[in-house]
Amino acid sequence: MGTGKTTIGRRLASRTGKPFADTDAIVVERAGLSIAEIFRLHGESAFRDLESEVLASLDPTEPRILSTGGGIVLRPENRERLRALGLVVWLRASPAEILARISRNTQRPLMQTPDPAATIRELLTTREPLYRETAHWTLETTGLPIPETVHRILVRSRDR
Repeated sequence: MGTGKTTIGRRLASRTGKPFADTDAIVVERAGLSIAEIFRLHGESAFRDLESEVLASLDPTEPRILSTGGGIVLRPENRERLRALGLVVWLRASPAEILARISRNTQRPLMQTPDPAATIRELLTTREPLYRETAHWTLETTGLPIPETVHRILVRSRDR
């Protein structure tokens, strides 16, 4: 959350000519509800089910740039599927950077807490080992401009 996955993904797709897909956008389209509405009406577990269904439906033979929600790694089958779909880059950012990037967005259900900074730290504590397990490599994006982030991914993925 707040690390630039969607923005960077779109830029990478533009630069590489590969199609772009965002699992959150696909979930919203299929459900006919916003993510906030899914959480409110059906709960986080239902959202995670939809997210997993979307990921499972992607054809591994079709090249694409894929952006996912930050919690997609919570399920082991999703971590395996992500690695099977292609190169996984973990865009990492400090908790302070994440908070600064998302502070004006009121559409993030997991951030509707009295202390968003503490929530971010808690989420990262849980998720960072899962990101580490899933990613082929990590790119620290704290303070890194978007064009430089895109450039580094393109250079590194060519070397792979």
